[in-house]
Amino acid sequence: MSENDRLLVAVIIGSTRHGRFGPTVAGWFANRARKRADLDVDLIDLAEAGLPETLTEPDEAVPPPVRALAPRLAAADAFVVVTPEYNRSFPAPLKTAIDWYFEEWKAKPVTFVSYGRESGGVHATAQLRQVFTELHAIPIREAISLPCYWDQFAADGSWPKPTAPCNHVIGTTLDQLSWWAHTLREGRSKRPYTT
Repeated sequence: MSENDRLLVAVIIGSTRHGRFGPTVAGWFANRARKRADLDVDLIDLAEAGLPETLTEPDEAVPPPVRALAPRLAAADAFVVVTPEYNRSFPAPLKTAIDWYFEEWKAKPVTFVSYGRESGGVHATAQLRQVFTELHAIPIREAISLPCYWDQFAADGSWPKPTAPCNHVIGTTLDQLSWWAHTLREGRSKRPYTT
């Protein structure tokens, strides 16, 4: 496979909370994605990005952390947002991070890996689909939901255990994300997307 055929997938850890589970989930997803010949992965941790909580006005200077992350998002062909569900929604720092950018999301596919209690984060994912649609990104149908994720640890303490359902759905999710990423990248190269 040529370098031009490879896709860059940005996996975004959406929680910045102390003691968060997000890095474990994102690490699992990124490791599985890296095993594919067609994907490269950029793991983005919002806790390390240091994005300001307060958005600037259009005529104000863009803060350095926002400028630093922008090229990584712009280079991505697709996005995977890893999010917990807090109070039937997603974390405020994730919303702020999304709102700092616009062009970087446009006409690119996005999927979600959500985790939480019995709902598995599906309420957070439903809201994120609306937000990314407003930004002209393309939320794909396949996503991964992890209900009661703490029950999916193996006896040796690793996560997820081999029989966890997420191990079976990740292949389909990556297949669809890859298809959309190739199709939209080709489309953007032939005809620039305008809003």
